[in-house]
Amino acid sequence: METNQLLLSSLFLLTVVATWIILYKALKGAKFMWFVALIWIPAQLLVGIKGFYLDTRTMPPHFLLTIGPPLLLIAFITIFKHKYLLENTSLKHLTLLHMVRIAVELVLLGLFLTGEVPKLMTFEGSNPDILSGITAPLVWWGYRKGILGNKALLLWNFACLGLLLNIVIRAILSAPLPFQQFAFDQPNVALLKAPFVLLPAFVVPAVMFAHVAAILKLVDGNVTSVRDLR
Repeated sequence: METNQLLLSSLFLLTVVATWIILYKALKGAKFMWFVALIWIPAQLLVGIKGFYLDTRTMPPHFLLTIGPPLLLIAFITIFKHKYLLENTSLKHLTLLHMVRIAVELVLLGLFLTGEVPKLMTFEGSNPDILSGITAPLVWWGYRKGILGNKALLLWNFACLGLLLNIVIRAILSAPLPFQQFAFDQPNVALLKAPFVLLPAFVVPAVMFAHVAAILKLVDGNVTSVRDLR
């Protein structure tokens, strides 16, 4: 069991690193990404190690401190930095970032097998999110070759965003929180512990941001900014 946990933790941490690197490229070297790497991620790991999120009796739940701040940041950037997203993001890396979802789904499967998350959070249950990761390089190849246009890439982003929201809602409602609705026999406890707390604290917001930024670029319809093939 300990060996399995070590392997899952190692794979997940490699996924976090890969997510950070691709997002850094997608944002074309934005300086605040170093705050994420040096402050936010280590802080979440430390708090997770201390067991802060395992206290599920408080209201509002401590868990909100994982995903809440990143979602507020995404909302702020979307509303007040709209022009920045159009001009300073790489559509290529915003699309390819979703490949990390393959590794995430494999980790979730492993956590289910070790009793840390319910089956509904895996691709064997009610979570087909792995399709987003599998199709990402294929969709980008088709877009770059001109086989797929802006509308096709836009529809793909909306569809994959829907898959993401599906698993996020299921993960929250299956956690042992006051409003738990699913998986009482095997609740989602892994995401309350280090290092897996970085899934809601960093990886999920990064994936969500990639969709939001790509959608805004595609809706803008400016070929010079949308056809970012670098």
